[in-house]
Amino acid sequence: MKKRVWLRQIVTGVAKGVVLWALASLLGCAQGTLPVLRSDNPTPTPLGTTPTFRPPKEGGRPMQRQRLRVYVGTYTHRGSKGIYAFELDLTTGATTEPTLVAETVNPSFLALHPSHRFLYAVNEVGEFQGERTGSVSAFAVDPSTGKLTLLNQQPSKGTAPCHLTVDKQGKFLLVANYGSGSVAVLPILPDGRLGEPTSVIQHEGKSVNPKRQEGPHAHSVNLDAANHFAFVADLGLDKVLIYRFDSDKGTLTPNDPPFAAVASGAGPRHFAFHPNGRFAYVINELNSTITAFRYDAQKGTLSELQTVSTLPDSFKGDNWTAEVQVHPSGKFLYGSNRGHDSIAVFAIEGDGRLRLIEHVPTQGKFPRHFALDPTGTFLLAANQDTDNLVLFRIDLKTGRLQPTGQQVPIPTPVCVLPVPLP
Repeated sequence: MKKRVWLRQIVTGVAKGVVLWALASLLGCAQGTLPVLRSDNPTPTPLGTTPTFRPPKEGGRPMQRQRLRVYVGTYTHRGSKGIYAFELDLTTGATTEPTLVAETVNPSFLALHPSHRFLYAVNEVGEFQGERTGSVSAFAVDPSTGKLTLLNQQPSKGTAPCHLTVDKQGKFLLVANYGSGSVAVLPILPDGRLGEPTSVIQHEGKSVNPKRQEGPHAHSVNLDAANHFAFVADLGLDKVLIYRFDSDKGTLTPNDPPFAAVASGAGPRHFAFHPNGRFAYVINELNSTITAFRYDAQKGTLSELQTVSTLPDSFKGDNWTAEVQVHPSGKFLYGSNRGHDSIAVFAIEGDGRLRLIEHVPTQGKFPRHFALDPTGTFLLAANQDTDNLVLFRIDLKTGRLQPTGQQVPIPTPVCVLPVPLP
């Protein structure tokens, strides 16, 4: 008899425990916490406690619901009026309808101030205020709507400005003028407006392609992580020119040596650093290649490691490369092909060299630019000639691209700038 009572008590106790655990789990679901079904480091959950939800990890970081505002620079023809913006949900991959956030002429490249309060755009023109020069526009950013309010404009001190960057302290803006082959530095005032240039350097020379390299064509300007050196890829000279950057005075002086050369006729266009600061990459527009360099951060020097093609061996048509970016993980590199209309995907080996993974069609024509979101989850490709941005999900283990089915219609998109929202 005592044995039956004892057994009945055990069964009743277990049943109560199960009911309590179920109630706790349901309550947890109602409050947004769920039992853990899988964990990278599973540990037993004590009886009678509610298991806690841990977000799945991608690339070693917990995934959190996050949104981006994506600004898009354009050429103002075929219906475009300036800079557009839309939102991207990094959890679902959903996008909102694009809206015009600023009317301005040919804002073909954009850069954000470190404070996120100001945005800057080149105006890729040959004449401004009666002078033979392009211009740069400064905008204040409305954090709630993304709308841009023009603060002022300054001459870029060269024709057809096509690329710009803001220094790490947010005190100066550097701009590359493609048409005239020059680079200029403009101070950023406390209210975000641009001041008169503090430094202007005119490149000299030419290279072997008589149509595209008859003179200098500065195509991009980038700063290293330490804010000590500026790198200007000049398509017309087949050189990446290197300058010492004085972040207090806003001046540029040639480094020693003053450049790193690429193959004759290569036409260096855009430049990207590896996150570890030890490697850098330049994409060459005219011969469809990428050159990998070892970077000495103390001396500001580049030493060539390797040059690889961005095209499959079977492709025989015309092609011009455009953008190059390194994945935030440092494991992959992406470059765009205009003509083949694809993204070339490479693995980055431990020594900085590249190994081809795949070529992925951009589902449009002439992908002049693309961007990776800050988490490395998505790639957004801007197809200039088909007026569409195409969204790809990045496999964080392999680097491969998978189209999500999402496309955003924007006329003549030529620059993509993702900005995290609070």
